[in-house]
Amino acid sequence: MKQGLLIDMDGVIYSGEELIFGADKFINHLLAKDIPFAFMTNNSQRTSLEVVRKLKRLGITVEPKHIYTSAMATGKFLGDQSPNGTAYVLGEGGLLTSLHENGITLVDTDPEFVVLGEGRNFTLEMVQRAVDMILAGAKFITTNRDPSPKKPGWNNLGIAATTAMIEEATGRKAFVTGKPSPVMMRSARKFLGLETAETTVVGDTMETDIQGGVQMGYKTILVLSGISSKDQLGHYAFKPDLIVGSVDKIEFPLKWW
Repeated sequence: MKQGLLIDMDGVIYSGEELIFGADKFINHLLAKDIPFAFMTNNSQRTSLEVVRKLKRLGITVEPKHIYTSAMATGKFLGDQSPNGTAYVLGEGGLLTSLHENGITLVDTDPEFVVLGEGRNFTLEMVQRAVDMILAGAKFITTNRDPSPKKPGWNNLGIAATTAMIEEATGRKAFVTGKPSPVMMRSARKFLGLETAETTVVGDTMETDIQGGVQMGYKTILVLSGISSKDQLGHYAFKPDLIVGSVDKIEFPLKWW
C-alpha cells in the first residue's frame, strides 16, 4: 500500500518569507524516496505556478503537481455542482484561474454563486454588490475561514473577517470549501491518488489541518513551528497521531506505514 502526505505550508514549511529550518531537507527526502505529497494551502490568491515560484525563492524545488490550493478545491466543487455555472468573485488570480479552468463563467450580474477569496483589490462597493446578489438568491461560497493574524502591519486581513461581514449583511451562512472542510480534504487526497488509509496530514493548526484530517479518518502530524502550541492541546476533543517540533524531526517510515 502506498502512503502519501498532505502538507500545510505557512507555519510548516515557511513563516512569512522565511524558510523554517530543515523544511528543505524534509521535502528533498520525500522527492528522493518518491513519496507522494502535495502542499495543501487555504490561500486562494496564488496559482499553483506562483506557489512553485515562491517555494523556489525559499530554496525548495517542486512542480505544480505538488500544489493543491483552496482555489483549486473551490473550482472543482463548483464545476461538479453546476457545470457551466456563473459566479461573481471577490478574489484574485489563483481563484479566478481555477474557476475558469472548471468551466465557471465570471459575471457582474445575476450570478448563481458569489465566491469570496483572499484579496486586497476588491472594494467595499464590490462587497455591497455581492451582498445584494446574495439577497437576490445567489449562493454564498467562501474559500476558507482563516482568521486574522491580529498583528500590526499584517498584509492579510483574514478571510474570516470579510466572510463575517457579508454573513451579517445578508443573514446567510457561507459554504466553506477550504480546510477543514471535507470538500478540500477529500479532493486533495484524490488529487494525490490516495485512499483514506494511505493519507497523512502535516500541519501547524489544530482547527484546520488536524481537525480536517481527523474528521476524514486520515493520520495527522502536528508541527509546533507555527500557530498551535503543546499547552493548547488539552482544549480539543481530538488529538494528532504524532507531535513534532518541526518537519525535520519527522522520522520515516512513519509508525503507521
